[in-house]
Amino acid sequence: MSDQQRDAIGRAWDGVVATARRTAAEGLVVGTSGNVSARVGDTVLVTPSGVPYDRLGPQDIVGVDLAGRRVLGELAPTSELPLHLAVYRNTDASAVVHTHAVHATAVSTLVPEVPPVHYAAAMLGGTVRVAAYARYGTDELAANMLTALRDRTGCLLQNHGTVTHGATLDEAYDRTAQLEWLCRLWLAASSVPGRTPSLLSPAQLSDVQEALKGYGQPG
Repeated sequence: MSDQQRDAIGRAWDGVVATARRTAAEGLVVGTSGNVSARVGDTVLVTPSGVPYDRLGPQDIVGVDLAGRRVLGELAPTSELPLHLAVYRNTDASAVVHTHAVHATAVSTLVPEVPPVHYAAAMLGGTVRVAAYARYGTDELAANMLTALRDRTGCLLQNHGTVTHGATLDEAYDRTAQLEWLCRLWLAASSVPGRTPSLLSPAQLSDVQEALKGYGQPG
């Protein structure tokens, strides 16, 4: 491995650790639930199984190839490795964030897709789907996730949590935060007795997607 490759992997691992700690600090995971990964060339850096995020350091690096074979580190990769590898094999993503965010997980138990109560859905590619339930860590869950992610950058996993991906760790994390906020918003609006939230139409979401292409993120 060249010095340049080593430096790139070191920077990416620092980003994985920082993002994992952020998911915990902002209440998107509890304990060691959830996981984060980043791709550098053909190497996927992923959080290890069972290690609290506040204890992670350079010595805890875990890297696998796209076949799941460990190429860096001594610790076992997250049990959700099939989920991360499925994203990298089927998209151009460079980062994946998986959480057990409370509001998003609650919504995953109620509906087959997140009702489009806000144009934030367009930032994830459109109405967010819920992947059919399968046990964590299985190829079945990874396959169900890919179906829900078709033409999207985020989805819910039924009775489980969220998955988002992006070109960078910051982008993947921001999409996770937006998805959790969107779910929290729908839960709040739909809890008002006798009222039903208004929803955006597919045409309205498409209009926002076109605007995003021209002007970037709103705000």
